[in-house]
Amino acid sequence: MAELVNLRAARKARERAKARAEADGNAARFGRTKALRALEKARADQARALLDGLRLGGGGREEPEA
Repeated sequence: MAELVNLRAARKARERAKARAEADGNAARFGRTKALRALEKARADQARALLDGLRLGGGGREEPEA
């Protein structure tokens, strides 16, 4: 005997699975954890501070931003 299937529930489950697969793909492509973002920002800030400290001349005059 055939099993009864609620078509509305099946449609919703299929859409949920599709959305989950899309979200997983986006997370793999673009996602970084909060800790990784913070680490990357800290390293960039540290590198910027090092370069600013090594800057020669200028006599205290700031260079215009391009």
